[in-house]
Amino acid sequence: MAVMNVNPTRMELKRLKKRLETAQRGHKLLKDKRDELMKQFLEIVKENRILRTEVEERLSRANKSFLLARASLSGEAIETAILYPLQTAALSITTKNIMSVNVPRFSYELSNSDPSAIYPYGFAATSSELDAAIYHLSDVLERMLKLAESEKSAQLLAQEIERTRRRVNALEYVMIPDLRDTIKSITMKLEENERGNITRLMKVKDMMVKQQIEQHRANEE
Repeated sequence: MAVMNVNPTRMELKRLKKRLETAQRGHKLLKDKRDELMKQFLEIVKENRILRTEVEERLSRANKSFLLARASLSGEAIETAILYPLQTAALSITTKNIMSVNVPRFSYELSNSDPSAIYPYGFAATSSELDAAIYHLSDVLERMLKLAESEKSAQLLAQEIERTRRRVNALEYVMIPDLRDTIKSITMKLEENERGNITRLMKVKDMMVKQQIEQHRANEE
């Protein structure tokens, strides 16, 4: 790992130790966040798989019913029957926070609560197959919104997991080792300087003692 280009002083050493402590604490928090995000992501993926299967089955039934309806009714007759709906749906979008990630929540409200309002035509001029197709499409709406919600949530969580993983790796494999190596290098330089200072002091002391001895001898003579 690389040693940072800093002054090898005790103040700098103290600052780097605080940075290392902060980096280690942040590394642990980010790892915990990554693990929890993975847990939430896997739960959403599991839910997504179930919802997708249900939606595909219901859409398949609706398509089959439409094909049967086309066999007994002309395309113009079907288009005329469903041209003017009796109800509309108002979509609302809110968000939910999952580990600092705002994921969407979809809901809708129908303008007409009457269950029969899903059929915008009279039953005399249409077939039961068209009724079944309309029913299946109406029944699948809520699950389709849940599926869209689930898939977008999984996408956003996957992006956040990747960002968090990169930050964890940067701390674990770059920043923390660099700080440790720099702290070790500064500590060694300070210890070396301290040993040098002690050696110089001992030499000065020896010189002073030698001068005192020589002065004492000169005074005796």
